[in-house]
Amino acid sequence: MSEDTLVDSLKAHYGAAARKAAAGVPVVEDECGTGECCGPAARDTTDTLGAGLYAASDVAELPAGAVAGSIGCANPVALARLEPGEDVLDLGSGGGIDVLLSARRVGPTGRAYGIDMTAEMLELARANQAEAGVTNAEFLEGRIEAVPLPDQSVDVVVSNCVINLSADKPAVFAEAFRVLRPGGRVAFADIAADHEVPADLRADDAAWAACIAGAVTRDRYRAQLTDAGFTTIEIVDSHTVADGFWSVFVRARKPGDDPAQG
Repeated sequence: MSEDTLVDSLKAHYGAAARKAAAGVPVVEDECGTGECCGPAARDTTDTLGAGLYAASDVAELPAGAVAGSIGCANPVALARLEPGEDVLDLGSGGGIDVLLSARRVGPTGRAYGIDMTAEMLELARANQAEAGVTNAEFLEGRIEAVPLPDQSVDVVVSNCVINLSADKPAVFAEAFRVLRPGGRVAFADIAADHEVPADLRADDAAWAACIAGAVTRDRYRAQLTDAGFTTIEIVDSHTVADGFWSVFVRARKPGDDPAQG
């Protein structure tokens, strides 16, 4: 499968999901099964990293469309431990739930950006932003392999079960490194595999949309982050999503002075 074919397939899949979320249909129940990254297991998981189920107090103040359109595998906003005044970027922001939560965490002196390649998801996210009255957020159209932000423009990069969907993960990690300020950090919720994914599964559209076909092993994930320049890499298993596939929490840092300290 070519990268262009994969992108078109994913746009169609997530465009349909966005339309259902806009109509009030919870995508996690309608689109996803128990074996997918966004299945019920992801909603019942908590751990010492603070990721897992969104707190009721968080989602209570969000538009219904943002909650209905949540298709992630954890809560990267909690995983990132955001602080007031930080600038944060969400890779593959979907219906906007993590951007809106990030904007609330960083407050009026910080800013939250979301990037997504699916027009319907961007429309949904911007509608949710308007309904929530959030002014310190911005949703950008683009690919996570080519982020439309300047060098060293954010303190934190988060992502929620999206990086596995990219056929060029080294480019994703290189872009995350580029846009981070020195000392900045990443906090990803993603999928990792116990073994290399076989070629027939990698050619399956449905397996890509289910967050399985694009998964890499933990060792490869760590090596690609290292190659991009990241240090203090932490990859922690959360729960199984299918035989040989795990939801994982990933944190790493760009070398340099911590921007929060400067």
